[in-house]
Amino acid sequence: MTDLKQWLPLSKKEIEIRGWNELDVVLISGDAYIDHPAFGTAIIGRTIEAEGYKVGIIAQPNWRDDLRDFKRYGKPKLFFAITSGSMDSMVNHYTAAKRLRSTDAYTPGNVAGFRPDYATIVYANIVKKLYPDSMIIIGGIESSLRRLTHYDYWSDTLKPSILIDSQADLLIYGMGEKPLKAILDVFKHHNKPNKSDFFHIPQIAYTTQEQIEKDENTLFLHSFQSCLKSKETFAHHFKLFEIESHKKHAKRLVEPNGDSFVVVNPPFEPLSTAELDSIYDLPFTRLPHPKYEKRGAIPAFVMIQNSVTIHRGCFGGCSFCAISAHQGKFIANRSQASILKEIKKITQMPYFKGHISDLGGPSANMYNMQGKDEQLCNRCSRPSCIFPNKCPNLNYNHQTLIDLYKQANSLPKIKKITIGSGIRYDMLIGNTKQANHSFKIDEYTELLIRNHISGRLKVAPEHTENHVLDLMRKPHFDQFLSFKQKFDSLNKKFHLNQQIVPYFISSHPACSLTDMKILAKKVKQIGIQPEQVQDFTPTPMTLSSTIFYTGINPYTGQKVFCATRKAAKQQQNNCFFDTTTTKKQDRTHL
Repeated sequence: MTDLKQWLPLSKKEIEIRGWNELDVVLISGDAYIDHPAFGTAIIGRTIEAEGYKVGIIAQPNWRDDLRDFKRYGKPKLFFAITSGSMDSMVNHYTAAKRLRSTDAYTPGNVAGFRPDYATIVYANIVKKLYPDSMIIIGGIESSLRRLTHYDYWSDTLKPSILIDSQADLLIYGMGEKPLKAILDVFKHHNKPNKSDFFHIPQIAYTTQEQIEKDENTLFLHSFQSCLKSKETFAHHFKLFEIESHKKHAKRLVEPNGDSFVVVNPPFEPLSTAELDSIYDLPFTRLPHPKYEKRGAIPAFVMIQNSVTIHRGCFGGCSFCAISAHQGKFIANRSQASILKEIKKITQMPYFKGHISDLGGPSANMYNMQGKDEQLCNRCSRPSCIFPNKCPNLNYNHQTLIDLYKQANSLPKIKKITIGSGIRYDMLIGNTKQANHSFKIDEYTELLIRNHISGRLKVAPEHTENHVLDLMRKPHFDQFLSFKQKFDSLNKKFHLNQQIVPYFISSHPACSLTDMKILAKKVKQIGIQPEQVQDFTPTPMTLSSTIFYTGINPYTGQKVFCATRKAAKQQQNNCFFDTTTTKKQDRTHL
């Protein structure tokens, strides 16, 4: 018989079998509960548990009936923690053409319809109505990327900070373990804390009607109302936010909204290796909750069940990607011992057949990389450490990755390890002989291609035309061609028959129909038939979405062509495909 105590409670019955009368924290999520460190709900729940508090989960509550799911545990002693899940609910629900999706990878049976649009707001408003005096804390990627005024593609409007519409007391942005622990510490030292008792905590956002004094550590942004009136103002608003978000030591941001202010405190330092290791050492079952057994597999779990996250953060700085604004551009690394320990756990799971499907992160080959001189990083606000060129201060030595791959590959029961996360090929080509030698570039590339590809290597050139790639903050196409030549040469050397699978984006700002036709022609000339061309989806608080809405490059003030009409976007995407014979796959960055 399954021991339900191995999972965090998901029902009143599971509370009772523990002998609990009430909970300290109720965690509400738009995803099914998968007790695995790849899913934020599990990490946050286990973190709260590890701090000595009683936590229960309400997963995918019904928001359309008598709201009994929200009443399941009653009012918690401390607060409700609310997230839409591992994706922004609107990206989860709709394609780039704004068509409703028929599946949901985070739901048993891949069934759609188990969470509302704008899930965080809907959940928070229900809780506020049922328990008006309870504290509400929102987090996860939907809250994180909507923490300030943002363009919402699905309503084609500017929306205020999600704090306004959700009526939440606090918002945790980014990876939430450190601010969550700091919030719990306030409860340890205050019997009944006021909202203002939390205002000193880094990496949170909140609203206040108290006047805020200007000082050298505070940056006032444009008001929500002024952004509504002027696209130029909103473009500048985003520029101020983005520059500050890429600093290692950022200022506090203040955004006026009517008679109140949205305040975003600077982030914590990235987790240390010891701190990150401790999170992955929490007692995860690594399985979905047993209640889902009869409802079918959960595709998101099936996809990652044999993969391991080795680091967080990404210094690529792509304009269309939300990762740096959520996880940050500075890399937080796990130790090799922690990673190998997790791999050994996977080999003991009933579903393991000998294949580790990924040792990666937002970008697979950024593990253990940082600036050579930390003082230079402290003064830097570049969005990318590798675009438009590699920063001279960046230590992108691949030796620790080489050692990790070799150690992992030597473990018992391991037949094959492949790298499923995207590879930044621009770090692997165009280097001096000294850099190739010092940073072990050729050795890593050869090891990767020879031993750690399952027949197909996914990379993301995204486009072929320089003016589009420059706006994307991506390397020029000649760098992809150089990498492909290297890839083909190594395949020939080792008598392998592997493919390189490039990703491309259509209808990105600055891309015209002519540009897409040129792209299709160039790709055909080198013998590649793309399988994955994603119609650009403007996601909240990215540079690309800001340009899509305003038609302005915030950094130059110049106007930028954008294919905003549905027909124009579809026409660009169709440049590659005879839709009767070729399957188009969807790819999102949020």
